[in-house]
Amino acid sequence: MSRSGADLALLLLGGYRSLVDQATAELAARGFEDFKPLHEFALRAIVAGADSASDLGRRTAVSKQAAAKTIAVLVERGYVASSPDPDDARRKRLEVTDRGFEVMDAGEGILEKAREKWAKQIGRAELAELEARLAVLVGDAAIRIDAPGAGASA
Repeated sequence: MSRSGADLALLLLGGYRSLVDQATAELAARGFEDFKPLHEFALRAIVAGADSASDLGRRTAVSKQAAAKTIAVLVERGYVASSPDPDDARRKRLEVTDRGFEVMDAGEGILEKAREKWAKQIGRAELAELEARLAVLVGDAAIRIDAPGAGASA
């Protein structure tokens, strides 16, 4: 059966959604019902050094205002702490909290189980081949969270 480029895009998106939806549901069952995929992108950007709404916005390809709203939500929910910058009173330092790292670790474990399920469905060698082919097509490294549009699809 011949497929179109649109079919390929939808299959890739469907695979992504399948993994993310499983992780989101499982995280909710574990007490992280307020955690969304966008929050994962933000936490990873903060761990990687995003220290302001402007910087987070640049790294996740969203507006400064959207990044500020995300930060406020993450602080309110206990995933991120914000404290005054000792070198510049106008700035706030962002830091992922223990709860933030807990949800990130839980999400990674859930996605690893989902990957294992896929390996059982299609075979380990086939999944490894799929991953290798995707790495050739899109690059070897995981998507950079500071790449344009990375945060927009979450």
